[in-house]
Amino acid sequence: MREIGDLAASVGLRRATTLVEELPASDGTPIRRAAAIAVIRNPSAGIATGAGLGRAHQHVAPVLAKILTDRLIDALGPVEQIMAFGKAAVAGVDGEIEHASALIHTAYFGNVVREALDGTSILCFADGTGEPGSTIRVPMWHKTAASTRDYYQTIEVTLSDGPHRDELAVIAAASTGPRPFARIGDRSTDHPVTTDILKGIML
Repeated sequence: MREIGDLAASVGLRRATTLVEELPASDGTPIRRAAAIAVIRNPSAGIATGAGLGRAHQHVAPVLAKILTDRLIDALGPVEQIMAFGKAAVAGVDGEIEHASALIHTAYFGNVVREALDGTSILCFADGTGEPGSTIRVPMWHKTAASTRDYYQTIEVTLSDGPHRDELAVIAAASTGPRPFARIGDRSTDHPVTTDILKGIML
């Protein structure tokens, strides 16, 4: 595992963990999913509601993106094997959802994650507030073809030790493949569908 170092300490990193799971696949090669989780002090703590949050995250977000993607690559790599990605953030109960959102919904986080994982898609996401013991499902989709339905999936993360009241838990997730036994088709195979299909249906 790569060293976290002084730079991570400078953003208030208290804990970093990685969850890895394997699932069956139709071709016999297991699909591997991972979530890298960082628990940090909330950089927006004490900022008044209504005040801008961007400056508080310009240093924190790219450092976290680097730490989390390094851990995903260590768990699932090489990068060429990673096919789907997503992100999430949870604010402790003294914070706001906006504190979580402000950290991950920024180019300082998203662009670094995309570049590190060779992706081009917008990162799908989840955010909210919670406390130690909370569970969040982190969504993922294909890193270069977001409309590929086979890669729509989630990984469940239990935040066993954070976020404390004044902290944020920030998560980057990735997968080496699609959902197990995916077979619902794709937009390229869809028939045209409009609200006309409701005509004559008794609701």
